[in-house]
Amino acid sequence: MDFSLNDDHLALRDAVRRFCDGEYPAEQRGNTETREQSLKRWRAMAELGLLGLLFDADMGGTGQGAVELMLVAQELGRALGGGAFVASTVMAGDLLRRLASQAQQRQWLPAMAESRIQAAVALYEDGMRYDWQRVGTQATETLGGYVLEGRKRLVLHGDSADLLLVVARVDQDGAPSVFAVDASAPGVQVQGFDTLDGRRAAHVRFERVRVGADRLLGARGAAGDAIEAALDAATAALCAESVGAVEALLAHTALHLRTRRQFGAPLAKFQVLQHRVADMAIGLEQLKSMACAAAMAVEAGDPAQRRRLVSAAKVFASQQGRQIALAAIQMHGAMGMTDECRVGHYAKRLLVIGQLFGDAAWHLRRMSAASG
Repeated sequence: MDFSLNDDHLALRDAVRRFCDGEYPAEQRGNTETREQSLKRWRAMAELGLLGLLFDADMGGTGQGAVELMLVAQELGRALGGGAFVASTVMAGDLLRRLASQAQQRQWLPAMAESRIQAAVALYEDGMRYDWQRVGTQATETLGGYVLEGRKRLVLHGDSADLLLVVARVDQDGAPSVFAVDASAPGVQVQGFDTLDGRRAAHVRFERVRVGADRLLGARGAAGDAIEAALDAATAALCAESVGAVEALLAHTALHLRTRRQFGAPLAKFQVLQHRVADMAIGLEQLKSMACAAAMAVEAGDPAQRRRLVSAAKVFASQQGRQIALAAIQMHGAMGMTDECRVGHYAKRLLVIGQLFGDAAWHLRRMSAASG
């Protein structure tokens, strides 16, 4: 695989880094956003073209791919920013691009690219763990449409989404389908809450929610491959985001060790701490390579290879992210546990990334199944 970046890639990375430096001041990174801050930053991301990054030009986007997405996610991870970027632009956007008709795409994708609406995927349910195919939400066919009944758990940024892409079964034993449901529709009940890393998620209940037949995305019962691909694209973006977070953690830790003194010398003079920082740097380089491999597998489009490499990257990001985060906190001492110290915020984000869309154990089983 060729991991080299061209001039366009470097220009994109630099532009996003400048954006993050302006919108996410270093001393505020990881702090909980107010509603006003979130909307302001979301509009600024639209002006920069990030919200339509993956959409075709005729849908209001710039037609970029998984490698460009990786670079954007890395910079957002470094700044602990991005809000609903992975949930809306990457996961929901990819699902719409794969399943929606041209008319449906024209209805929603330009609005998403311009920050006029946000979307979220309502996928997981009670008792699922990470096996999203155990769908219990039902869509009963009626004259001219469907009626949805069910409850979805941990819908990322679901309380700020205007459009919910709901995975449900039309037939009791049928394959999953995806329905586009307005969050304001009668019968939709959204319960938002903060996550460990200061972001938002929601539990969503659907009680006799009526949707028209035109809200079914793609053919009935034929959404499985598209859902898998969207999940892998989102997972690869999270792996890239963890690269940026680990880079920031390493920089914070190195600065702390150079400036903090003990026994008349900087902590950086102690060999055992030098070794730990070296281990962090080695882990970062390995993580970069795995994130690149995952992005290129998503770009290539071979489902079997994509599953293997994305899962391999997620296993490494989960394990290495946790290990580096805890090491950084320990090397900062007691101050590493405070909200005023940035390393704790990066550690929380890395721990959450390690659990989203499958933890290390789940992805190891998935890799084994794909290889067998």
